[in-house]
Amino acid sequence: MKRLGCIILLIGLAVAAFVAFRFVHGWTETGPATRETTIVVPEGATLSAAAVLLKQAGAVRSADAFLTRAKVFGGSMSIKAGEFVIPKGASNSEILSILQGGKVLTRLITIPEGMPSILVHERLMANDQLTGDIPVPEEGSILPDSYAFERGESRTRVVQRMQAAMTKVLADLWAKRSPTAVVKTPREAIILASIVEKETAVAAERPTVAGVYGNRLRTNMMLQADPTIIYPITKGKPLGRRIRKSEIAAVNDYNTYAMTGLPKGPIANPGRLSILAVTQPAQTKALYFVADGTGGHIFADTYQQHNENVRKWFEIRRQRGEL
Repeated sequence: MKRLGCIILLIGLAVAAFVAFRFVHGWTETGPATRETTIVVPEGATLSAAAVLLKQAGAVRSADAFLTRAKVFGGSMSIKAGEFVIPKGASNSEILSILQGGKVLTRLITIPEGMPSILVHERLMANDQLTGDIPVPEEGSILPDSYAFERGESRTRVVQRMQAAMTKVLADLWAKRSPTAVVKTPREAIILASIVEKETAVAAERPTVAGVYGNRLRTNMMLQADPTIIYPITKGKPLGRRIRKSEIAAVNDYNTYAMTGLPKGPIANPGRLSILAVTQPAQTKALYFVADGTGGHIFADTYQQHNENVRKWFEIRRQRGEL
């Protein structure tokens, strides 16, 4: 009997050791996930709720086993809310570290240079990973760039980051402006930069385009920028057709073919390079520019030179079959 008791005791100890080993090993062994997956932990979710989400995603073998091991080995640090990437084969230990570390999956939304606010609004509203409604942001208040956001983040917060970025960039560039800059206030800089942005996509030309407009403003010439005709019609969206003569002659607060000076507000959200161009314009005598057929422009100091450049541009268009 004594010998039998010893055998039973040894078997019990062996079973206990095996169970203990499996419990510890289960904390660090390769997990069941066969591919990278993501889970979304809602704000205020408990570790128990997260364990269920992990089981549903196939990241752990048992919600209860994960929860028990996490309580034993995981310490007192709480888990974070957000969207998390769980790597293929991640162990229970690695998963808890991800949830506690708060390294949430970030996504990007890109605002191209020159995008008007009405299209910024549409892009934000179309992103189903953002939440909440927003009005159309003030024109010229958004800095074109790529912005990181988390799934479930409010559109309001994203817009606030975009506007804070514009405020900072404008303040920095305004502080370094050239004495030759024609703009007198940061708002004027944004207005003129938005026109420069829409007039040329060639970065190297922007300081010269800004210089041309500066020369025109100083001599009280009309800016005659086509995008300022379109803005009151579409709020910055593409017109989709040629500008009509009646629209060129239309008198409003934006059409620089019917007024001198700057329009009453920006016509798009300009990027850094366009703001830099109007705060540090090129020194030029040019008063005119026209497309050169290669995507850029050719500049002229006199109206006679400009007319010759226009003639060449129309000849290029005729050769292309555009006229």
